[in-house]
Amino acid sequence: MTIIKATCPCCGDVELTREVMRLVVHPIKDRSFYSFTCPSCDDLIRKPAGTEVIRLLKLGGVEPERVDVPAEALEERQGPALTQDDLLDFASWLHTATAVAAAAGVGLHGRLDVTNRRSGSRFGRHR
Repeated sequence: MTIIKATCPCCGDVELTREVMRLVVHPIKDRSFYSFTCPSCDDLIRKPAGTEVIRLLKLGGVEPERVDVPAEALEERQGPALTQDDLLDFASWLHTATAVAAAAGVGLHGRLDVTNRRSGSRFGRHR
């Protein structure tokens, strides 16, 4: 059985098994972390996990959890950050934007109707 030594901010050094360790590996290196519940004080401890810590924990048998992040979340952003007022304004606009939603719906149904008339079928397929 592999013993992993870690440090609790309250209790100091503690000995753990791989089963009680959680290792989360994130595509953005600064966001990887490991965590455990201290066996002495029962606090949940979470610490950053750099490349060396990840390597050592994996050698100790800790199974890493991989974080899947959509590519859009990793894109660089430009312009000012959204504020709460921006979000409230957008929510208010959505509430009153029935003409926009209706136009979008008519556009889709209008295209389906044209397809249906051309093919002579209710569902756009040839008879």
